[in-house]
Amino acid sequence: MLRSLLALRQLSQRTISTAARRHFENKVPQKQKLFQEDNGIPVHLKGGVADALLYRATMILTVGGTVYAIYQLAMASFPKKPE
Repeated sequence: MLRSLLALRQLSQRTISTAARRHFENKVPQKQKLFQEDNGIPVHLKGGVADALLYRATMILTVGGTVYAIYQLAMASFPKKPE
């Protein structure tokens, strides 16, 4: 029992310490070039279509929430008529 635990401990240490690392291409210089380019596009939209969709969704939710809050404030400010 002890021998198997020691073997398991040694195996786990070996696999963690000698694990092969994946090498990824460094994309930071390309992203820096893209975001620092002076092309008239705001920095929050330079990421492409996904950024534009997220921006529009955020604006729709913000405007919709503001309109809904104003509506609720208006409804709360007028008393209900008794029936």
